[in-house]
Amino acid sequence: MKSYRKELWFKASKRRQIIHITPDVNECLRESGVKEGLCLVNAMHITASVFINDNEGGLHQDFDKWLEKLAPEKPYDQYAHNGFEDNGDAHLKRTIMGREVVVAITNGKLDFGPWEEIFYYELDGMRDKRVLVKIIGE
Repeated sequence: MKSYRKELWFKASKRRQIIHITPDVNECLRESGVKEGLCLVNAMHITASVFINDNEGGLHQDFDKWLEKLAPEKPYDQYAHNGFEDNGDAHLKRTIMGREVVVAITNGKLDFGPWEEIFYYELDGMRDKRVLVKIIGE
């Protein structure tokens, strides 16, 4: 069995930003040489998410609006967590959106359903953060 690990680094230009990372993950799969197996992609920071959904800008705006209603960024003092940092909302948003995705690898390709793509969702941006790609299989 083969095992492959790579970190992808991102620096979002805004506090909250969705970044399409399917091409990056496909490149990792190519580098791994795995034809049958599993691919784990997870955010390595507690204020970021990795998720699978449609690559459609309106939907991405809907995620942002919906999450902001559930856990508004301001006022900062509404969160007991806030003190040294002002990112209590980002922790809650990450919990809702999730930490990681796992995708089957079949015939050397990510085995997606229709319209599925992988995204990194930065929820407390403007600094370097990373995503782990771990691929195992044959």
